[in-house]
Amino acid sequence: MTKLAIIHTTPVTVDTLKALASELLPGVDVVNFVDDSILPQLIENGGDTAAVQERLTHYARFAEQVGADVILSACSSVGELVPALREQVSIPVVRIDEAMAEQAVASGSRIGVAATLSTTLKPTMALLRRKAQEAGVEVTLEPLVVESAYQRLMAGDRDGHDTLLVEALSELAARNDVVVLAQASMARVLPRIPEDRRDRFLTSPRLGVERVKAVVEASAR
Repeated sequence: MTKLAIIHTTPVTVDTLKALASELLPGVDVVNFVDDSILPQLIENGGDTAAVQERLTHYARFAEQVGADVILSACSSVGELVPALREQVSIPVVRIDEAMAEQAVASGSRIGVAATLSTTLKPTMALLRRKAQEAGVEVTLEPLVVESAYQRLMAGDRDGHDTLLVEALSELAARNDVVVLAQASMARVLPRIPEDRRDRFLTSPRLGVERVKAVVEASAR
């Protein structure tokens, strides 16, 4: 049986990613590590991920110790730490938004980048620029932070979060070829986007778990 360890920085992503893992990797054993102190710390220190690197390293090592076959780093705000985590463990570490970024740069030259946390915007933009360079294409990125939506979500007002976000995303999509939803927690609003427009939006949870599946299948060969 495959064992997947997921490192979360918010409990919001736990159920969604566990469900996707069960769908795409039937019989998978999911182990969750949740540390909801990381995002508040990054918000306070301006996104300095070096301050939380040691903590993430511990979680990666814990995952290896419990017998995980692969690790999914579920937070885009700490995505830039994934290369360092890979050096600390002997099992694969998947960055949740990497597959999404690759698809985004292949989908158009104008990319809207939406986040509800400013700490997520910088690493996502950097990832998109790197993937564009690797693909040999030029892209124009338009960032958008909807902090009021995150505040609603943390206050338990999920409907308010979704309403604010859908309105902002619709306006951003009108100006771009594709819109990247930088945080996994934002994917919940996709069903509220009109069906004929949903293909303009990219979210990380399903694409991230699909990448996990590909890694697992490659390891089995």
